[in-house]
Amino acid sequence: MMTRTLFAAATALLALALPSTARAATCEETFVKKGNGITGLRFIAMTSVPDMPVDVAINQLRGIVARRGYDIIAVEPAAGAMLIEQSQTGNSRAFPIEINATTANGAGTVQMEAKLRAGQFTKAELAKAEMCAVLAELKGGKAGKLAAAAGARAVTQQAAPIAMSAQAFSQQISKDAERNSLAIAQRYAGKKYTLSGTVDYITRDGQYNRVAFKIQQPYEMAIRLPNMAKSLWNVSCLMGAGTSVFAMQLKPGKQIKLTGTFHEFAEDRDVVWFKDCIPEK
Repeated sequence: MMTRTLFAAATALLALALPSTARAATCEETFVKKGNGITGLRFIAMTSVPDMPVDVAINQLRGIVARRGYDIIAVEPAAGAMLIEQSQTGNSRAFPIEINATTANGAGTVQMEAKLRAGQFTKAELAKAEMCAVLAELKGGKAGKLAAAAGARAVTQQAAPIAMSAQAFSQQISKDAERNSLAIAQRYAGKKYTLSGTVDYITRDGQYNRVAFKIQQPYEMAIRLPNMAKSLWNVSCLMGAGTSVFAMQLKPGKQIKLTGTFHEFAEDRDVVWFKDCIPEK
């Protein structure tokens, strides 16, 4: 009896003496907040899952983040790399989230780093809850491979068109182009917007009636806001079927609101087109 008691006590002491690395940290324990709202907040979270290769991790995450409404910008499963964005909603700007997957000692480790832009704010607890909820869905082994196969071609479905002025959209995409134009095609592809503004001109463009919004350039403004793009892109709508009567009654200076799908941009000419545009009341 004495021997058994001593053994139990020794076992308990040994458990207390084990280094913390013997127990895998939870996602919540790995969570780190860096920076500040003035220069830009950073939130980092990690998780490790046994028997999860990097490509399996990334393809699983594609399905997870698409279902949760994130924009998928770039995916490289074999390299264990992915770039997503918290989608823009109304006046809330999008921000990037970088994901990296690695393997060691039979386990896959995934790190997410959310990079808020200067002037963007959110509570650390909210960021932790969301990031760890995403990472908690990762699986290893056979279940992980099945989830990866299902998520490999997942596409984010937009809930509703984003409503904003054509002037604000022009500022946004012009600033995106100044930072890095490579992500524009993926960031905006297939997205619907409801744009409001003033008609600049109406013209025939191939088989379409095209309505151009009046975009005020920075040099035309009495007050230029901080961080404004140096020059602003032009914005036009290729009108959809059944809108010819509407288009033929427009004239420069008329206030309009059009809903359309992002179609194409010409970086060399600083212009962007929407297609299948329809008028809104």
